[in-house]
Amino acid sequence: MNQNATMGMRIKALRKEKKYTLKQLAEETGLSIGFLSQLERGMSSIAVDSLAKIASILGVSLSTFFSDAEALSQDPVSHSFERHWNAVSTEIAQSILSKDLYGYDILPRMVQLMPSADGSGDDGAIHRHSGEEFIFVLEGVVTVYCNDCEYTLYPGDSIQIHSNCPHNWVNHTNKVAQLLSVSYPNPFKEEREGIKVQG
Repeated sequence: MNQNATMGMRIKALRKEKKYTLKQLAEETGLSIGFLSQLERGMSSIAVDSLAKIASILGVSLSTFFSDAEALSQDPVSHSFERHWNAVSTEIAQSILSKDLYGYDILPRMVQLMPSADGSGDDGAIHRHSGEEFIFVLEGVVTVYCNDCEYTLYPGDSIQIHSNCPHNWVNHTNKVAQLLSVSYPNPFKEEREGIKVQG
C-alpha cells in the first residue's frame, strides 16, 4: 500500500472516531469536501501545513500520518539515496531533507514543480499562513507571486518572504523546475510542543 493510501486510511479512521463528517472537517480546515474525499481514498496528497491543520482538529500528532521509517534516526545525515518524494498535488512533489522532524525550528524541503506552460497549473491557489519562507532555485524557472507582485527566478536566484503575505510558486515553462525551500516555523516541532498550528 502506498503512503497516500495509508495516510488517507488513517485520516478517515480518525475522522470517524471523532464523529466528524467530511463537511465538518472541510469547514474547520478550509479544505474542500472533494479534496478531503480524494485524500481519504489515497487519490490525492497533501501539503504539510494542511496536514498539520487536520492533525490539530482531530487531536492527534502530525507524526501519526507518517510511517515508522520516517522516525528520528541516530544518523543526522539525510542521504540522497534515502530520499523519498511525496506528491503534494499534480503540480508539486516534495522531499523533506531533515531526518529529525521535531528537533529544529525550520523545515528544509526539496520541491519539484511540474511544467504548466499550457496554463493548466494551479495559478489561483494563493497561500497565506504564519512564518517565513526561503526559496533557492536549483534548476528551471520559477515564478513567485507575493503581495500582488510577480518575480521570475532562475537557477541560483533566491527569495525570502513572510508567509502571511498572499503567495504562490508556479512553473510556467515546459520543463520541470527544482528548488530548495526552507520554512519557519517547522509544523512538526510546533505540533509536538503542543502549539496550535494556525493557517
